[in-house]
Parts: sequence; structure tokens; C-alpha cells
Amino acid sequence: MKRISILTAAAAVGLLAATQAFAADPVKIGMITTLSGGGAGLGVDIRDGFQLALKQKGGKLGGVATELIVVDDARKVENAKQAATRMIKQDNVDVVTGIVWSNLAMAVVPSVTRAGKIYVSPNAGPSALAGKKCDKNYFNVAWQNDNLHEAMGQFVADKGFKNVYLLAPNYPAGKDALAGFKRFFKGNIAAEVYTKLGQVDYAAEIANLRAAKPDAVFFFLPGGMGVNFVKQYAQSGMTKEVPLYGPAFSFDEGILKAVGEAAVGTFNTSQYSHDLDNAANKAFAGAYMEAYGRKPSLYASQGYDAALLLDGAIAKVNGNVDDTDAFRAALKDADFNSVRGAFKFGPNQHPIQDIYVREVVKDGDAVTNKIVGKVFSDHGDAYAVDCKM
Repeated sequence: MKRISILTAAAAVGLLAATQAFAADPVKIGMITTLSGGGAGLGVDIRDGFQLALKQKGGKLGGVATELIVVDDARKVENAKQAATRMIKQDNVDVVTGIVWSNLAMAVVPSVTRAGKIYVSPNAGPSALAGKKCDKNYFNVAWQNDNLHEAMGQFVADKGFKNVYLLAPNYPAGKDALAGFKRFFKGNIAAEVYTKLGQVDYAAEIANLRAAKPDAVFFFLPGGMGVNFVKQYAQSGMTKEVPLYGPAFSFDEGILKAVGEAAVGTFNTSQYSHDLDNAANKAFAGAYMEAYGRKPSLYASQGYDAALLLDGAIAKVNGNVDDTDAFRAALKDADFNSVRGAFKFGPNQHPIQDIYVREVVKDGDAVTNKIVGKVFSDHGDAYAVDCKM
């Protein structure tokens, strides 16, 4: 972004007034996210959360007019790569954000950071980008992929389960999920099964699960995958035999709306919930509900927080995001009121934050999440030690 200033010969008389007269080009933010096809609800929530914050700020982040360019990747790697190239070379964006899926993040983020642009992740946090492939231009405002699964590994262990069946999609976030769970659950793994990304039929997996006779199931299946699995699991009668546990991605508000009462009584882990008791979240949850007619999911909160992070950092550099060293330092300071409560970045620019356990409950006619406890306080990730910036 270019800063433009016009000073007359009389500027020396009123330097402060001249300084205030500086005009900045709009900050350009490119958002690549999933708005169609499988998992579209996740990207919609991220976009809606970000746009709500931008609207509340009067279309300005950090007091500077902000242009948001939104592109649908339809959960396809090639779409995401093409969008990133166009944003960098043609649109000359200052910041890129929005990607939902870790395989897309791995294909796009390194090219963005190599081009000298800032990438702020509102979701995907693959282990590779948190460890040896960390980058000074990459910030994750959501979590590192393993984190919520680590919390559920601890929770399931604390509940006394000894033999757990694991299920996740075969892509980077799925592998990170099960690695995270096993980092804190030290009991027996009845099976470790990786399904096709976007799979809709889980009959074979449920049959194999029944035969394995575990005492609990941990599964990570976001979006439509989670809807199909939970419905099919309930229809098979397994819900009464073997309890389900998962991260918030398997029980977000969109999944619960589609699944309904079949999910009641299950537990999931999250760094965010719409019922968190802090002023920032109460204001956000109310505004989001008014704007979109639905409770905010963790994805919505992450989009919102991504915008707030940028707002604070842009203000701190007085809109001069071309000063990349200062802008990076401002981002790392994380000077904003997160809707999740306490938030700071670790040395690899991934969150250090509290992680909660939620129960799926019936609230009037709706099925939703309710916080029932905290699993971790100020929890970081296992890969920061490998990050050398």
C-alpha cells in the first residue's frame, strides 16, 4: 500500500495538521475461502464473521478504508492457488486470509509469504507451518491443528476410557488431529482409520467400528462429513453402545442444526463457544445473531477475530502496512479483545489460549453447545520448538 502526502511550503507552521492530512490508499485484503461445495458452511461463517467486524468498524480497519476481495475456492487446491496468484500479482493485496482446509493452506501459504505478503489464518493450522516451515509473514489466529484434539485426548483419558477407536479424513488436518489426540491419550487405540476427504457414506467404517468393540470413539469430520457420520452412527444404533467424542469441528452449530437430537449428550472441545462469559463475546454473539439469524460457530469467531487482529495492527502502524517489519511486530503484539478471552501468540505465531469442553444440549427447540468445563489453560502447541524464524 502506498502512502500519499501533500505538504505546502507553509507546512512547517503546522506540522501536526499536515501529518493528520496524510491520505492512505485502502488496505487490500484478499479472502480465499470455501463458499460452495462440501464444507461451504465453514467458509461462509468465516466470511460472515470477518465482514461483521468490518461493518462494525465502518468499513475501515485500523481507521483506514479497507477493500475486501472474496474468492470462492470450492475446496479445490487449484482454485485456491489461482486466486492467490491473482491477488498477489494483479490485485496487489496487502494481506491474504480465509482458507479453511489444511491441504489448501499448504498449497497457498508458502507462495503468499514468499511474495512478501502477510497471511493471517482464520482456520487451518497444519503442523508443518507451525514447526520447521513457520514463517515471519504467517500468523494463525485460530489454533494449531492438533490443539482441540489434544484437549479431547486429555478429557477422554480423564473420563477413564481405555480403548478408543479413531476416525479422521486422510489429509493434513486429519493426521494432525489423531496425532494430537494420541499425544494426551495414552490408552489403547482400537483402530486408527483415515477416510476419504469429502466422504458421504460411512457404513463400512461403522461396521468395522462395531466389530472392534471400543469403549469410545474419537472422530474428526468437519462440515458435511460430520453431518453424515453422526446421522449414520445414530441410525445404526451405535450411539447407545459406544459414546462419541470429538473436537468442535465435528459438532459446530451448522452440524448440530443438520443432525438434531442425535448429537445431544455428546462432548466436544473448543477454544470458543457462543456462551463464553466475557464482554467482547456477548457483544459479538448478539450482533452476529442479529445480523445472520444464527448462533456464531467457532469459524465465525475466528473470522471476526482475524479482522480485529488486523484492525489493531493497522492502527498501531498508522495505516502504513508497507512498513512490513513494523506491521509484523504489531500483529505479533495481538492488541485486540478476542471474543474467546485471553489470547496471545506463541513464538511460532500460533495462539496460546484456553481450551474448553462443551456438551451438546437441547435449548428450547434448538440443539446447541454449552460449556461445561476447561481442559487446558494457556495452551500452546508441540511444534513451536521446531520454528526458527
